[in-house]
Amino acid sequence: MPVIYLLRHGQASFGTDDYDVLSDLGRRQADIAGQELARRGVRSPVVVSGSLRRQIDTAQIAAKSLNVIPTGIDSRFNEFDAHAAVNVHLGDAMATRGMPSSQFQQHLDAVMTDWMENGKSEWQEFTDGVFAALTELADSLPSGSDAIVATSAGVSAVLAGRLLGADTQGVISMNRVSVNASITTVVAGARGLSLVSFNDHAHVMGDRSLLTNR
Repeated sequence: MPVIYLLRHGQASFGTDDYDVLSDLGRRQADIAGQELARRGVRSPVVVSGSLRRQIDTAQIAAKSLNVIPTGIDSRFNEFDAHAAVNVHLGDAMATRGMPSSQFQQHLDAVMTDWMENGKSEWQEFTDGVFAALTELADSLPSGSDAIVATSAGVSAVLAGRLLGADTQGVISMNRVSVNASITTVVAGARGLSLVSFNDHAHVMGDRSLLTNR
């Protein structure tokens, strides 16, 4: 039974001009996550990522611990542009510049609620694309292989929510608590995809400085 590990990227660069860059801490988190996946005995891993820089770099760093090279990029595993969405929501193209993380999260929750409860097309396209990407990956895995997908919080929350049948607030809550370099585990069996764990971050719990959400 193939196992797919959804690895959230390491800490990015929130509050800077380019969020899509791993911080030094983010690179360390990605390395620790790779070591954890190696410890779990991932079988002949197929390592893929979204096309965002923070996802690609996380995949490359984690793959080193597994002695493999990432083999694919699928932009359907990309995070939605949360900063742009909040800016549109607030009616100011520069609204998120310098905004504290806690305040940003409040606005992001409002945006996601609006998207989901009002059936916005961009949300449906995002969620359908994410689920299709995961399903196609599971179907393509060679016998005896598992997969690691370096992705983002929104992607993992959407997939977990869909597999659990969670409502709007359930998905938002999962997105809100996602930890950098956390691991969400999905198995592919005869009955389809099943969620085994969400946001597992025991591998970074021993050092509080490793616990970040952006």
